[in-house]
Amino acid sequence: MESLAFKDDVSASSVAAANSLQLIAFSIGEQTYGVEITTVREIRAWNGATPLPNTREFVRGVINLRGTIVPIFDLRARFGEGVTSPTKNHVVVVMSVGDKWVGILVDAVSDILTVSKDEIHNVPEGNSIDTELLNGIVTHDSRMVGLIDLHAVVSGAKMDS
Repeated sequence: MESLAFKDDVSASSVAAANSLQLIAFSIGEQTYGVEITTVREIRAWNGATPLPNTREFVRGVINLRGTIVPIFDLRARFGEGVTSPTKNHVVVVMSVGDKWVGILVDAVSDILTVSKDEIHNVPEGNSIDTELLNGIVTHDSRMVGLIDLHAVVSGAKMDS
C-alpha cells in the first residue's frame, strides 16, 4: 500500500506541475512582461543589430547567432511606446517562435516566475495594442505581469507594399 500512496503523491505533483507555468520576466520601463521559459533559448547583452530595409519601426535588424540569422524586435516600439535608445544594460531575449528564432530587446530581465495557469486573467479591453500582443495578465508578488503573445509580436514585421 505504501507504494500506492507514493504513486498518488507523484501524480498529485504531476497535476500541480501541469497546471503551472514558468516564465522569464523582463521589464520595459515600469511594466513587467513574461514569456514561457521553454521558449527562451538565450539571454544576451545588447550589441547592436544590422538594420534591414523596408521593415517596421519595431524591427531593429538582425544578428548572426552562431550561424543563425535572428531578427531583433524592439518590444517598447512594438507596444507603441517609442523606439528604445539601447545602452549596454539592455538585453536581447532570444526565443523560438514555431521553428524560427527571434530576439526581443528589453530593458532588463528580472527573474523566473512560477504561476498557476488558474491565475492567468484575460487582458482588459481598452488598449488595442496590449490586447493584441498579450495572451493574459497574472499578478505575482503584487505586480502585474503581461504574458507576451510571441506570434503576435513578430507578425507584421515587413512594411505593407
